[in-house]
Amino acid sequence: MNTTRDVIIRDVTLRDGLQLVRAGLPTERKLALARTLLGAGLPQLEIGAIVRPDRVPTMADTERVIAGMGAAGALDECWVLVPNLTGTRRAIEAGARNLQYVLSVSESHNLANMGCSVRRSLDGLVESLEYAADYDATIQLGLATAFTCPFERRTPVDAVRRVIAEGAVGAVHSVVLCDTIGQAVPGEVTELVGAARAELDAAGSSGTGLAFHGHDTWGMGVANTVAAVEAGVGAVDAALGGLGGCPFAPGASGNTPLEDVLYALRPAWLTQESFHRLVRVGQELTSALGEPARSRAAEGARRSPAGHPWALGDPVAACSPVAL
Repeated sequence: MNTTRDVIIRDVTLRDGLQLVRAGLPTERKLALARTLLGAGLPQLEIGAIVRPDRVPTMADTERVIAGMGAAGALDECWVLVPNLTGTRRAIEAGARNLQYVLSVSESHNLANMGCSVRRSLDGLVESLEYAADYDATIQLGLATAFTCPFERRTPVDAVRRVIAEGAVGAVHSVVLCDTIGQAVPGEVTELVGAARAELDAAGSSGTGLAFHGHDTWGMGVANTVAAVEAGVGAVDAALGGLGGCPFAPGASGNTPLEDVLYALRPAWLTQESFHRLVRVGQELTSALGEPARSRAAEGARRSPAGHPWALGDPVAACSPVAL
């Protein structure tokens, strides 16, 4: 079992957090935000996706973001989402070293999201692994709709196990179990993490890690994240201010707020000062984007008396802008 202090928290603001916003960020502001997040102590970031710009316009500059992070010498800490071999090639050509190859467990969502069958996506994973091996790039497998699907409702645990049992999955760095529409509850998270671990171990892939990507649609984001950590995942995702959602999943709302996850897990690198900085950055970002700020921990930090060590304490400082 991992402890809450050693789990890896990956910020996904620049990908999942921005893919549904009404007004995107210019490339330079994305790069500034990435530098701010890394400077605050975040060990990993998801910085974009190589997808069709007509379907997800806010990701159109991902290759420029990759190049910018490469110039800053920070690509080892960055992940890029890809849906197929074409995306894998483009990401690696742009300089990406860590890729999350994503597919949906449910056929209906995979067709809506990827434009193909689950079988075709799995074939693309094999092709992507072969291509990435020539460039020493890391591939992680993201399993969307691992818990529920907006079209097919509950995703059977056995359906997730069947995908994980595919031979190619044993060659990935890790498997991310995604609560795409935020309907899971902690008991279901515990069950699926255990089933996924058992399937990987049975296939001789005990070295393949597990991660959890949650959404807060039903207010279970933090509880599910803690349950995933206690069940043994090594990494979890979150986004500033609870930004985000899937454009191909009706009813999905934002990611689990980064500020809430940090407050709950208290990773070893987190200080009260870095937490306060991230609260202010999240406040400025959601305000600049015209999006609701969904973090309860950020609200608590702004409203709680100064005697609480995690509170901002100074109403003026709490509202002071932080340059991205």
